[in-house]
Amino acid sequence: MTVLGASLHSLQQDFASWLVTADEAAAMRLGRADGLAIYQNNYRVSLMTSLEAGFEQVHSWLGDEAFARAAAHFIDAYPPHGWTLDAYGADFATTLASLYPQDPEVADLARIDWAVGQAFVAGNADPAGADVLTEVDWDVARIALVPSMLMVEVGSNADKIWLALAGEGEVPAPCALPERATLFVWRQGFESVMRRAEPVEVRIAECSRDGFTFAQCCEDLARDMGEEAAVEQAGGVLGQWIAEGLVAGLS
Repeated sequence: MTVLGASLHSLQQDFASWLVTADEAAAMRLGRADGLAIYQNNYRVSLMTSLEAGFEQVHSWLGDEAFARAAAHFIDAYPPHGWTLDAYGADFATTLASLYPQDPEVADLARIDWAVGQAFVAGNADPAGADVLTEVDWDVARIALVPSMLMVEVGSNADKIWLALAGEGEVPAPCALPERATLFVWRQGFESVMRRAEPVEVRIAECSRDGFTFAQCCEDLARDMGEEAAVEQAGGVLGQWIAEGLVAGLS
C-alpha cells in the first residue's frame, strides 16, 4: 500500500470510528469537530429513519419514545456493513428480544415486519396455475416455491397484532401461543400477505426447499400418518398453494 493509500485508509477508519462510536481520538485526528458532529447526526438520523420505515408495526406497538430507544440501542450495537441500507435491520428482532424478554410479541413483530419487507422486494416469478398439474411425473417432480415465500416462526399472537395494527380490526392483547407457530409470508401482486401455516405445510415446504421430490415429501409424511393419508394431505396442500400463488412450478 502506498503512503497515499495508507493515509486514505487511516482517514476512512477514523471517520468510520467517529460516525459509529463518536471516538474522540479519531475526531482529534480528523479535526473540525463541529463539522463532524453534523456528519454523525446525519448518519444516525438516516439509520433511525431506515428502521422506522422497515419496522412500521413495531414502531406503532412500542410508540415513538420506546422505539427510538430500542433503535438507538441497535444502531450502537450493529453499524451497517453494506453500501446501501437495504439489509439494515436484519438483526433488529434479536435486539428487541434482549430488550423485551417478557414481551415476546415485540421481537415477533419485528420478524414479521422484516419478512413482509423482504417478500415485497423479492425476485419476480409468475405463480403456476392448475394446469401445471397435468402430465406431471410425480416420482421426480419437485415443488418450486415463489421467491417471495418466507417462513417466520413466532411464539406469540404477533401475527394477529400485526394485522390489526395494519388496519385489519381491533388490536388484541398480546399472548403466548401454546406451541410455536410458523407464518407463511409472500407477495401477491404488489402486496405482501401472511397467514399461519399448518404443521404439515411447514414440513412439505422445508422438504421441498431441501430439494426433495414430491414423492419423497410424501414418504416423509407417511412415516407418521401412513401412505394414503400422506398422499392426500400433500395433494391438498399443493392444491391450496397453487390457488394462493405460492407455487412457481413443478420441475
